[in-house]
Amino acid sequence: MTAISTDRVEKEIFVRAPRSRVWQALTNYQEFGKWFNVELENPFVPGSTSKGRLTHPSHKHKIEIQVQRMEPEHFFSWRWHPYSVEPERDYSVEPTTLVEFVLDETPQGTRIKVTESGFDQIPLDRRDLAFRMHTGGWVSQLENVARYVDAN
Repeated sequence: MTAISTDRVEKEIFVRAPRSRVWQALTNYQEFGKWFNVELENPFVPGSTSKGRLTHPSHKHKIEIQVQRMEPEHFFSWRWHPYSVEPERDYSVEPTTLVEFVLDETPQGTRIKVTESGFDQIPLDRRDLAFRMHTGGWVSQLENVARYVDAN
């Protein structure tokens, strides 16, 4: 029997691009913005917050990414408030989830694995929706980064 977790989303994709190229697409805030559909005001620096606004036609809300760790060409993590789409809600009083990217070089390119954890700590009134939206959202975002590194 397989255990199903509602606390974490794990997705991965293989891309035909060198790990150094994928790392640049993930950690350069301007490149990140192109495939993630976000305009960020400042670079990703461990211990700092990068603020901005989503630019996707159906998602125009603010975003704050609290960068945790950056281990060049291997590991990138941040915290944020998942699916924080209600402009009148104060998300700053809620726990954040942790997003972790792990890059592994393969003979064909790079494996990108993303894990977002901490959904069980999100307030009950929005936990299920945030989890469902991010489960599908990470599939789309990994496809976006794959297309981006293939094209650039």
